[in-house]
Parts: sequence; C-alpha cells; structure tokens
Amino acid sequence: MQADDAHSTQNAPSAIRHGSQPPGSTIGMVGGGQLGRMFAVAAAAMGYRVIIFTESADSPAAQIAHETVVGDLHDQAAIDRFAQQCDVITLEFENIPAATIARCREFAPTYPSASVLAITQNRLVEKSTLRDAGLPVTPFCDVDNTESLILAGHALGWPLIVKTARSGYDGKGQQRVESADGAGDVDWDAAAEWIAEKCISFDKEVSVIVARTPDGRCDSFPIFENSHHNHILDISIAPALLSETLSAQTREVAVQAAEALDVVGLLCVEFFVSDNEIMINEVAPRPHNSGHLTIEACETSQFEQHVRAVCNLPLGSTLQRTPFAAMANLLGDLWGSSDKAPDWAAALTDPGISLHLYGKSLAKPGRKMGHLTITGAERDDVAARVSGARSKLS
Repeated sequence: MQADDAHSTQNAPSAIRHGSQPPGSTIGMVGGGQLGRMFAVAAAAMGYRVIIFTESADSPAAQIAHETVVGDLHDQAAIDRFAQQCDVITLEFENIPAATIARCREFAPTYPSASVLAITQNRLVEKSTLRDAGLPVTPFCDVDNTESLILAGHALGWPLIVKTARSGYDGKGQQRVESADGAGDVDWDAAAEWIAEKCISFDKEVSVIVARTPDGRCDSFPIFENSHHNHILDISIAPALLSETLSAQTREVAVQAAEALDVVGLLCVEFFVSDNEIMINEVAPRPHNSGHLTIEACETSQFEQHVRAVCNLPLGSTLQRTPFAAMANLLGDLWGSSDKAPDWAAALTDPGISLHLYGKSLAKPGRKMGHLTITGAERDDVAARVSGARSKLS
C-alpha cells in the first residue's frame, strides 16, 4: 500500500481517497451478522480483504472474515483500531450508532454516511424526508400521547399502526390500534418518539433493492414479492407479479428514494401495492432479506453489487438467470425445543434447492438461521418446491 492510502493515515480526513477501491483493497464491515457474512463471502471472491468490527468474536461474519476487531460499537479506541486498517468502510445494519460511522469516516470513505443513518434510524424523519421529496409514502402522523393519537385517527382513519420512531424490527415496537377506545392502551413511556401510520389494505407487499455508487450511478434488481408470517419475512418470489407499467414505476420510485437520501451502497425500498398504486412502507440502507435469492437467481448478487457500489466499481448485471426464483427463510423455530438440527438431507433431496446457513450457534424462535433458494421456469413451481423443501426439515 502507498503511504497516502486511507488505512495508513491517522485521523486525517484530507488523505481519504474517493476514487475506486480495486480488488486487493481492504473493506471494513461494521456489524457481524449474516448480512456481513454474505457480504464478506462476495468480497473475498472478488479479491478483497474484509475486516469485521463486531461485539462478538464468534459472530457469523467473524467466522469467515480475514480479520475481526471485537469491541463495543461505541468505543472510540476500538473504532479507531478497526477503521485505520480500512480503505473503505460499509455496514450491515442501519441501527449502528451514527456517531460510530461518523468516526469511521475520519479514516476512510464510509457508506452509507452518518447522515443517511440519522434519517433511516428514525421512522418519522424517514417518512417525512421521502414525502418531502415528492415520493408516495403511507399516510402518517407524529404522535406522542393518547390525545394526539385520537386526533391522528380522525385525520387518517382507523385502524392505525402505532410504532416507536426508533428501533424495532420484524414487527417489534409497534401495535395496531383499532379505534379511539384503544388509544389509551399504548405504553407511551416505552419510547421518546412515536409515529402513527394508516393501516393499509394492500394487495401485496414488494421490495426493490437499488445499488448506488459514490458518483451517482444507480441500478435496481428485479422486484421481489414478499409474504410475511408474524411480521417476519417468510417467502420471497422474483419477479413480482405486477404490470409492466407498475413495475417500471416501482423501480423508478426506488431509485428516486436512493437519490433523495443520497445513499451509497444498497437501499431496499419496501412498498405496499393497493389498487394498482404503490406506497413506500419503509426503507433500509443495506442488503435485505428479500434479496438473498439474488445469490442464485441473478447475474450479480446483492452482496457482490454492494461491494461494487461502495468500491465505486462498474455495477454488475441485475438480470435474472431464470424466469422465476423463490426464497424461504429458516427460523430458529425449526429446531423446536431440542438441540437436534433440522433434517438438511431431506430438504436437499430436491437437487434444485440451495441451502445457506448463517453460522449461528443458538437457535431461538423467530431468529433467522438461514434460507433456502430455488430457481426455475414456473412461478408456482418454485414457490411450491421451496416451501416443500422447508417443510421436510422438521
């Protein structure tokens, strides 16, 4: 490495390189979960070194990274020890402290930025930013007590989904309020900020993953159609069944969202589709569960595209290799109350099934432990086969 390389500088923003980071460079990943793990696999295949910054030495990503820095994500000394080794830095989850990312930025280009995290870590700010950019979002109101929630119900119509503005994932931190009579059931002391969103009667839920480079180039993957169980993604199918016109509009709005937020890396935009109209439900500036099927289904996976985007390389083709693909999540529930592993061989009797496990030692109900993917020529066939394979695990 040359003396002016980012990882060889000490707290010197002026020396940060903003050009492309070629294979052989070192990518830092903040966060050690399954998204970081699959990112590290893709980056290593392209010839990059990957350093993980995580709070657990045995995290899924740490098991396969070239190097791991273990420390509290708020610890400035640990942040510095990690960041000074990196040529470019990214993250796997948007709830990483924005101050941590801002500190990383003092050593190397860091994507997405702390300003992006400040927006996407707060549902109210996120929705307001997208609405102010002219993008279609689910109707919402700022609420902070029973009286303001009742007023929101009059303005938006009941029922409402009341959510904490910060934190919460896979349905956590939110509840459905059917009418003004239930407005007093919200535990307002549980969070400092709240948002109330109109409960949308939708036809389907879809998501689009957009890649965006530091110099503003964008591309999007096929649209994923998602079904959930207990607020957790259950099965994704690509491409979604939408008209050609609505598909084009959905991908266009997703790109506009990435540009409005000034995201570098990946942005997943989740939409409700209702009466041939789309509304943004939420966004995530990172790889997304619904995009896992791109590993087998697309010419470039979402994880390789993430590498290309943050390293300012040409983006890869997002075309699907086959007409349809499907993914099924594997949750800790499959292990039941025993320590006996699911019957992997039974699921793999279908030779088209691909198995991905995340290296998590403890299986808990609702915890994402892995996924199955399949590709094929018929939509109903791939959906049935991936569901059938999962059912054989128990």
